[in-house]
Amino acid sequence: MSGLAPGVVWRYKGGYTTITTREIMHILLVEDDIDMSRALLRALERRGFQVTHCGDGISALSHIKDGIGDLVVLDLNIPGLDGLHLLQRIRSQDIGTPVIVLTARGAVGDRVVGLNAGADDYLAKPFDLDELDARIRALLRRRTNADDGGQRCGRLRFDRGSGAFYCGEDPLELTPREHTLLKALIAKPGHAVTKEKLFRLVFPMEENTQLEAIEVVVHRVRKKLMETGAEIMTLRGLGYLLRDRQQRGGEG
Repeated sequence: MSGLAPGVVWRYKGGYTTITTREIMHILLVEDDIDMSRALLRALERRGFQVTHCGDGISALSHIKDGIGDLVVLDLNIPGLDGLHLLQRIRSQDIGTPVIVLTARGAVGDRVVGLNAGADDYLAKPFDLDELDARIRALLRRRTNADDGGQRCGRLRFDRGSGAFYCGEDPLELTPREHTLLKALIAKPGHAVTKEKLFRLVFPMEENTQLEAIEVVVHRVRKKLMETGAEIMTLRGLGYLLRDRQQRGGEG
């Protein structure tokens, strides 16, 4: 459970317990080889990461624009939009999500091309899973250290360094799903986040779960925000947004 967020409430057979440890980090895996994708997905999840998989460049670009993934593991030889053009596209739009390129192209010239296109790191196939894990964590640490102290809405505060939510100085107890939802909303306070995007983040790889399940998570988070001064608004046709409850007083 080393990938769990600090202060979250984790369910087990006997009930619930609070775990103080690291934040769940979300990996977007872009790989079209089915066997490789399954092996990487299992390996990354065993190491405590949350993983969303897509098999082509077009859907990957949409996911990245939606902010899905704290880091991207990208194969270059993918259909629709190849990895190099995908990298160039997101960097031209000032999207700074860290990217580790995985590819069978292992020559020095190929690595240089990938890095110049915007990759943060490069691993040639075949590679060692422990090395991939170490490189992912190094990039995530680098990004965390580069961020400022946190994000706020009312008395609600998200500490990027620890990955914990606080009401003032008191930790806010959240389940992993609640934590993922609230993290997505506080990243864009005052701006709507679509129900579909939240669903993909909160229920990754759960094909049998209905879209309406996100409403249950939103309801639970709303109750836990009562003392924080922050609230989740529903915008019909747009999604949900997080805002300071005091802002309502200035609206007509």
